[in-house]
Amino acid sequence: MDDPRTDAGDLAEYGYQQELKRTLSAWAVFAIGFATISPVVGIYAVVQLGFVFAGPAWIGAVVVAFLGQLLVATVYAELSSQFPITGGVYQWVRRLGGPRLGWLVGWIYLASAVASLTTVAYLGATWLHMLVSDEALSPVTHVLLGVVFVAAALGINLLGVNPVKHFLNAGIVAEGVASIAVSLILLLFARHNGFGILFDTLGAESASGGSVAAGFLTCLAVAGWAFLGFDATTQVAEETEQPRRSVPRALLRAYLFVAFTVLLTAFAVTLALPHPEEAVSGKIVDPVFAAVTEGLGAWSEKPFIVVVLIAFFACAISIQTYIGRAVYAFARDRQLPFSRRLATVGPRQIPWVSLVVTAVLAGLGLVLGLNGNAAATLIAFGSGGFYFIFLAVAVVALLARLNGRWNPSAGEFRLGRTGLLINVLAVAWLLFEAVNIAWPRTELAPAGGSWVQVWAVVLVFSALFVVGLAYVVIAKPHRQLPLGPVTGKATSEATRAASEEATEEVEAS
Repeated sequence: MDDPRTDAGDLAEYGYQQELKRTLSAWAVFAIGFATISPVVGIYAVVQLGFVFAGPAWIGAVVVAFLGQLLVATVYAELSSQFPITGGVYQWVRRLGGPRLGWLVGWIYLASAVASLTTVAYLGATWLHMLVSDEALSPVTHVLLGVVFVAAALGINLLGVNPVKHFLNAGIVAEGVASIAVSLILLLFARHNGFGILFDTLGAESASGGSVAAGFLTCLAVAGWAFLGFDATTQVAEETEQPRRSVPRALLRAYLFVAFTVLLTAFAVTLALPHPEEAVSGKIVDPVFAAVTEGLGAWSEKPFIVVVLIAFFACAISIQTYIGRAVYAFARDRQLPFSRRLATVGPRQIPWVSLVVTAVLAGLGLVLGLNGNAAATLIAFGSGGFYFIFLAVAVVALLARLNGRWNPSAGEFRLGRTGLLINVLAVAWLLFEAVNIAWPRTELAPAGGSWVQVWAVVLVFSALFVVGLAYVVIAKPHRQLPLGPVTGKATSEATRAASEEATEEVEAS
């Protein structure tokens, strides 16, 4: 018989049956988190923009983003220990902040997650093209290669959990080679610049109207992309052994290991780049590739591309994995149109319909790439949505702590009084960074872009919020929710009574 505080018995307290296959170890959950955050995808995506806006001093923005997101990851670790349910932020917010807010946060989260898959596929397509051709990459070819990425990630996921684990392990090895090993070689044997250059902009502020502060803030808005994805570990809680213990630990370990790798790579590339001023001017389009091939020699070009590609594919696979689970969790609660179909679990015990639908949506998002270089726009979309979600979750968690609705000491990962201070600091950081990312900047829009493209992040997510709010008002999905405890503590008669009373109030409204 299941222990009522673990695994299937624990899940039953929330009103759910064990449908997904619970075969993920702590290491497998770590691999999902590591592959999703991905130091290769994170740093290689932002390094060019970092140089353009802040020069070699861009590393300062990376350090600030790391420290700020560490606060957020810690809050998420406490929540994941208390609520070991697939659905992550959607489940947490609906239990601590109410079903309507939970739906809206979950809706924006799904849109942001799909955008992140689109972004990774778009960025990875560049490396795929570099492997097979030296010619210029046209917008149409770029989009088609991005579709290849999305299709490959879907195909691996449809094979089941075990193949996913193997590919993610390969991704970790590739990340280790492409980031840690190469970075150490560059630092030890191919360093061209002294440490003083890390505080020099080399005139990059000219891209921001001559303001060093404006350039740094733009760089910080982009650098936030490097520290997304640690919440992927929470989406596989129902497939994890001892999730209250394993998930928060895997989340923090993945985040810290990735952060170390990102910072190491950032320092190595900046110090090894022979002509950093050319990266600032845009003459060097890919500072990482330039630093590696010049530091190791021309022979390293193709092997390095292959290793980076493996890391990109692993990241896409991992993102596809957790998006599918997020949609499944939403649909299982009958919160989406066609929920019964989206919640289908196939013979391999995976939510295959949700996986297919999210892959199609991510593929459609690649159409943005037809408008020339869309990297900055896609990164802004992906970062913007996630930082708004981070902020909503942190605020809800803080209010729930203060009004007694949430008692973090009931989880296995506990920070005590320190948790409250960390939560307050996380809210302050996220308020700043969310506004910073959403701030309209012509330098992050495509060249010659209209005001619509400059305000794209604000406009798109405002539209998503309005659509979501309209759906909540008209369809009233909160009335379809199953009964379950609110706080995540062991079920008692009082808890059940409170939950039933809360549901009756919702239905009456």
